Amino acid sequence: MCSTDLLIEIIENMGKNIMKNKEFLTELDRVIGDADHGINMSKGFSAVNDKLEEIKEKDWGHILKTIAMTLISTVGGASGPLYGTAFLRASAVVDGKMEIDQNDVIKIFEQAIEGIKMRGKSDHGDKTILDALIPAFNALKLAYQEGEDTIAAFKKAEKAALEGVEYTKTIIAKKGRASYLGKRSIGHQDPGATSTSILIKSINEVLEGI
Repeated sequence: MCSTDLLIEIIENMGKNIMKNKEFLTELDRVIGDADHGINMSKGFSAVNDKLEEIKEKDWGHILKTIAMTLISTVGGASGPLYGTAFLRASAVVDGKMEIDQNDVIKIFEQAIEGIKMRGKSDHGDKTILDALIPAFNALKLAYQEGEDTIAAFKKAEKAALEGVEYTKTIIAKKGRASYLGKRSIGHQDPGATSTSILIKSINEVLEGI
């Protein structure tokens, strides 16, 4: 079972790692995007961190919804609506819960992915967030099905997300400003997939510290 205290710790670690990688994410986006992904994500998670103290006693749904609305209102570009929608859809499946189990984790990922697909009109292979998130979820779900615990499952999810980031170097961007480059986008990793892998890594780091 995963408590809300653990969720708050995970969110704090997400913010720390996004800020640590602010320049890296911005540099990736400079090559194929608007050169603002790291700046926008750092701004968003800084705003999220400012709200954690007032929501730390709330349930999973309330916490995730607050994160969603904060990201939507503070993160510029496409990332705010996409990540915000992911957290918002996830919040609905754990509304009122102070602890969650493996089934809830699966539902969170399913809803986050569906939300991003709907909002971004995108799917795996489009050189987006989903190219890291979908493989991470598939690895996580398979690990659960094979009887692995959450710590082991997220370790595999992190590995799959990183492999997804590498995959984005081999494909043409089909969404966003990067799509304007056509074949010239090949060879460059997607900033959104990269930030997603950082978020998955952040979860894993906290779990391994338990």
